[in-house]
Amino acid sequence: MKIAFLGLGKMGTPMARRLVAAGHEVTVWNRTRARAEALAAEGARVAAAPGDAARTAEVVMTMLFDARAHEEILLGPGGVLEVMPPGALHISHSTIGVALSERLTAEHARRGQEFVAAPVFGRPEVAEAGRLWVVTAGAESAVAKARPLLEPLSRGISVVGTEPRQAHALKLGGNFLIACMNQALSEASVYAAGQGIDPAMFFETVNSALFQSAFMASYSKLILHPPEQPGATVELGRKDIGLFREAAASRGMRLGLAEMQAEIFAQALQLGLGGEDWAAGQYQMAQRNASVR
Repeated sequence: MKIAFLGLGKMGTPMARRLVAAGHEVTVWNRTRARAEALAAEGARVAAAPGDAARTAEVVMTMLFDARAHEEILLGPGGVLEVMPPGALHISHSTIGVALSERLTAEHARRGQEFVAAPVFGRPEVAEAGRLWVVTAGAESAVAKARPLLEPLSRGISVVGTEPRQAHALKLGGNFLIACMNQALSEASVYAAGQGIDPAMFFETVNSALFQSAFMASYSKLILHPPEQPGATVELGRKDIGLFREAAASRGMRLGLAEMQAEIFAQALQLGLGGEDWAAGQYQMAQRNASVR
């Protein structure tokens, strides 16, 4: 298929690469052109502007950072939605707020375009291996059209409903659980060390006895041995917790644990930890806040 892939960050680049390898005609765009040029040698075409990539595409796939990027690239004057052909499909892989997802749904419907939300769970190395878990929602016909493009990226696909907002809401809920798990692991590590127990041994024992979770084992290692290149950053975690709280508030809910997480992330940013790995940053905050006052 003729695909326009917009947004080549740590996640977008390996995803676009897998689509090229699967034999699709992929045109890529990124604000930093060098990232797009790196894929040209692998068979991708490089567009000078987002609209140039989207104008003749059957499918536009986006992995953009935040609401501001969506406003500038998709929704603003001369944006992608204005040049996408009627009947073309937009697949949004970005982690965005429910309100923005609802707005995109309405704008696409007004233009006779299809829209599917398909945010993903997994870090960059998981994307490289094509082992992401995709959460998707949209009209049945649009999801069916999207599925062959999602399969090269994933180890599994969950269809959660016919409203795109539902997939974006689920993704935010999942990221909230990751933040809570990281906080629990971080504080448990501080506790174990304070009791003279090796934190790695603590995690291995408790996980073997209680959870048997490969995911928990992976994140406990990230906490104790931060990667040189962070997968997801503290700044990204702060954004996602904020979007989770907004989504909850839109349904009249206030969630205490989310409020606590938001405060911890705000403190981390004030201390200059925004660029740290998400899990490692939460561990540093747990160490700072553990002293008895």
